[in-house]
Amino acid sequence: MQRKKWVGNLLIFISLLTVMPAYSNEIVINKVIGRNSLVGDILTLILSKSDPQAKIRQLSEELPEPRLIEEIQLQKVDLLWAGASPHLESTLLPIRIPLFKGLLGHRIFIIKKDNQAKFNNIKTLAQLKQLTAGQGTLWGDTKVLQDANIPVVTTLKYPNLFYMLEGGRFDYYPRAVHEPWDEVIARPELNLAVEGNILLIYPFAMYLYVNKNNQALHEKLVRGFEMAIADGSFDELFFNNQMIKDALQKTNLKNRTVIRINNPNMHADTPVDRPELWLDITNL
Repeated sequence: MQRKKWVGNLLIFISLLTVMPAYSNEIVINKVIGRNSLVGDILTLILSKSDPQAKIRQLSEELPEPRLIEEIQLQKVDLLWAGASPHLESTLLPIRIPLFKGLLGHRIFIIKKDNQAKFNNIKTLAQLKQLTAGQGTLWGDTKVLQDANIPVVTTLKYPNLFYMLEGGRFDYYPRAVHEPWDEVIARPELNLAVEGNILLIYPFAMYLYVNKNNQALHEKLVRGFEMAIADGSFDELFFNNQMIKDALQKTNLKNRTVIRINNPNMHADTPVDRPELWLDITNL
């Protein structure tokens, strides 16, 4: 009888282990590919500050954001990284420190190679509104442009935007300053180029997000991030990252015409009052 009871208790314990969240020292994340390698480096840095024993395990394949959200809610994945949006910020628990120092809100454009003249004399938002942007339908910053009354054409599929641009469906494709260079090079068959005059700026952050019930991981990430900011190691990692160095050098931010728009969808808890968390182009 005692043996049966012991075996029964063991089976219950094992079954509980299968449904318990991975709130251990192993942190399961999406597969890190290409530009996202910087996210992996940042995550490694902040965990080295707050939990040196933590181990990061990547998924074997890259999952799209909607699937990742489901996996986090099912407690099969521990976190994701994505641009701020009302949907994500209500569904998951954000770590409200901008991963890329707000770089996602510093936008330069991909255009057709022979259309640079259209942009050379644009100095104001009113002038920019005479042209049409292309965006992803569900992207967090698409509504930012729309709320600024910038004409926007959208599609659900990211690869479509490059072909729609070349086909004349819209005039420019706004990209964060570290994004367009490789995207243009990767599509030599298309007549595209990086526009050379304008920098569109709006407050927009990329955050880490965890399950709402995973307060322990949230606290660990916040604490590690704050430690890395305080001792300067986060800025050192960010500004010495080759992708960021190349992007800032190629973009020539100081010599571009800056057009600023508001982000009315920004959450009230966005840390806009902490300048050390955001990119300042005047100090580059």
